[in-house]
Amino acid sequence: MACFTFVKLMMALFNLLIFLGGLTLLAMGIWVSVDGSSFLKLLGPFATQGMQFVNVGFFCIAIGIVLVLLGLLGGCAAHKESKCLLLTFFSVIFIIFIAEVAAGVVALAYSSFAEGILRAWAKPALQQDYGKDPVVTKIWNTTMTELKCCGFTNYTDFVGSMFEEANGGSLPTSCCKYNSTLCSQEEAERSAVQGCFEHILETLKEHANIVGGIAAGIGILQIAAMIVSMYLYCHLDKRVS
Repeated sequence: MACFTFVKLMMALFNLLIFLGGLTLLAMGIWVSVDGSSFLKLLGPFATQGMQFVNVGFFCIAIGIVLVLLGLLGGCAAHKESKCLLLTFFSVIFIIFIAEVAAGVVALAYSSFAEGILRAWAKPALQQDYGKDPVVTKIWNTTMTELKCCGFTNYTDFVGSMFEEANGGSLPTSCCKYNSTLCSQEEAERSAVQGCFEHILETLKEHANIVGGIAAGIGILQIAAMIVSMYLYCHLDKRVS
């Protein structure tokens, strides 16, 4: 009985942390959506122009709502000792865990395939929409400026594009290291500025240990939550029988 009480308490504390984490993300998301400029000022040197067009606010709100609901579900299940709520909590965590594992496996197994899909999307966007669509132009300009890269693969993504034709054969200035006003194909070739995709891959490889550690920590917490909820479920089942 003492063991059951302890596990029940741990379940309640665990879900309290989930609930508070969800509230924090929810509040942050609302703050970013309502007053993003103040949020960026708070980050100081860590703020980048990229955060101005990525809608971080809505993402935080969505994740925060999910965590709040999950924390409430787990807390109610532990407090009321409800088998139905415990099973629901276990099922939700299990589905999220399986989805994360599946996403990780697909990312590892089909990384080259994913690169092909991204290239098939990026190339037409750079050829047809860059310089014409303000949203696409802003995203790519900010990305290339912040990462100091050029296009998806390299400067060749802009060769023959609408932007090049409209600017008399000139490419985006990010594709040239030594010329800030006019960037010709020859200048871009000499500059050999790296493509954005390769730059992102290198950054991910540099931080692979951090990303892997965070993913492993989240996985362990999810497994622990499933074990605790199933223990309570089975204990209640035995007590009823």
